[in-house]
Formats: sequence, C-alpha cells, structure tokens
Amino acid sequence: MKKLFLFLVLILLKTLSFGQTQMQMNQTAANAYKKADKELNVAYKTILNLYKTDSVFIQSFKESQRIWVKFRDAELKMKYPETEPGFYGSVLPMCQSDYLEKLTLDRVKTLQIWIKGVEEGDVCSGSIRIKD
Repeated sequence: MKKLFLFLVLILLKTLSFGQTQMQMNQTAANAYKKADKELNVAYKTILNLYKTDSVFIQSFKESQRIWVKFRDAELKMKYPETEPGFYGSVLPMCQSDYLEKLTLDRVKTLQIWIKGVEEGDVCSGSIRIKD
C-alpha cells in the first residue's frame, strides 16, 4: 500500500512540476494565433466599412490583403521548409502558430492606420482618411 501511495504521489508531482504538455502548448499557441486572426478580420471589415464609398481603394485593399495572405504563407514556408518528416519535432505546430500570430499582429498594426486616420496636413497619407 505504501508503494502504491508513493507511486501516486510521484505521478502527481511529476504532472505538477512540468506544467503544460507539448500538445497543450501547441493548442495554446494555436488559440493565440486564432485570436490574432480574429483581430485581423475585425480590422479588415472595419476598413471595408469606413472606406465603402471609395471603390478604387476597396479594390486595391482587397488585392493587397490577398497578396499579404500569400506572403504570410510563403514566410511560414521559408521559416519552416518542408524537409524530412519529423525534422522539427513535436514543437513545430507551436512554433508555426507563434510565427503566424506575430505576422498577423504586425499586419493588424499596419492596417490600424487606415482605421485611426492621420492628422490633416499629412501630404503623404495617400488613401488614409483624415482623423475626425
């Protein structure tokens, strides 16, 4: 009985001392990327709504976003090229999600200027609206 109790205590301590499993870390990273992707979609829809009367801009914006998605995917493939199976190990999904989250948050930051606008007098603002 003592051995069983000691065994159970050791299992509990092992579980508590190591924190998350790799699968849990992969899922946490995937959830963070999904959150960033939702932020991107909100920014995208906000811009479409704010600039809905400017059809030329909207067409260019949609094209830019399509190209950015291709760029994002190419960046991921460049960072983690498909080599032999298992080359990157079980951390690959976590690492990929972390990188996708970073790229996506960078894109959100870039798009925020079209949402926030610029001060009047910025002669190089192009299609960015003037702040209210």
